[in-house]
Amino acid sequence: MDQSLKHRLIERLKDDIDSLPPRLEAVAKYVIDHPADFGLNPIRETASTIGVSPNSLVRLAQKMDFDSFDAFREPFREALVTDGERDLGEDWINRMQDAGETGGLQARAARNEINIVSRSLRLMTPEKVQGVVDCLLKAERRFVTATRASYAVAYYFHYVGRMALPDLNLIPRHMGSAVDELVEGTANDVLIAMTLAPYSAETIKALRFARARGMKIVLISDSELVAPNIEADHVLTVAANSTHYFGCYVGAMAVVECLLSHLVAAGGDQIRKKIGNYNDVREESGAYWSPSKLPRIR
Repeated sequence: MDQSLKHRLIERLKDDIDSLPPRLEAVAKYVIDHPADFGLNPIRETASTIGVSPNSLVRLAQKMDFDSFDAFREPFREALVTDGERDLGEDWINRMQDAGETGGLQARAARNEINIVSRSLRLMTPEKVQGVVDCLLKAERRFVTATRASYAVAYYFHYVGRMALPDLNLIPRHMGSAVDELVEGTANDVLIAMTLAPYSAETIKALRFARARGMKIVLISDSELVAPNIEADHVLTVAANSTHYFGCYVGAMAVVECLLSHLVAAGGDQIRKKIGNYNDVREESGAYWSPSKLPRIR
């Protein structure tokens, strides 16, 4: 199930609550204020707590384009399972460790992934985040660059980030060089560069070129010093050690996800509505596959 569905439903309820009849408004407010209880409790208990009939919950479910109350409640129930992962400890990894050669390898890889994410997010202090967000919001133009394996992370950051920063540019374009896109860069612009060891020569070249132009630099990497003569204004350091030959990117992806959350939050209601409109356009144009009965989310 789409893990963002619960949050999207809550946002839609907030948008629609003023237009709902009194009983449905009471139900919507309860769902917004108590999403965990709503996901856990049966329909009659929820209705009794709110002071309405079970039919009111069914009506709200239909208003939200669900076929039944259970279907409406399911995203909230699913979120409880996901949110509770931290309470499970690591006993499951210990059990996996004893499940033969494959289990042992999977256990080592799982521990490594968890450690990488934890360390990367721990290094992402509020002060560093605020510095990066302020830098991006104040810039006149914003560029993001990466090559080879790092390009996947940069592409995702650009794909989502352009909804909060519409003029965000992913470079290089059209199989050219990132430098081609930075020729007119100034001190009012910022370059976000992503690279993990072994560092891409093309990315290093772009970093040096941007610095020579006086551009601000945000570096997301496993080191603050990726090469001589490169001084980044802001560095988000990520862990990247792995159980295989290549660097592990789960830490970089976790940091990028958090950064995107901050950028969207900084945009407030305007950005949230823009993302909703974008999502509507994609759904209406058939960009996403859906079964015949898919809940319409705004």
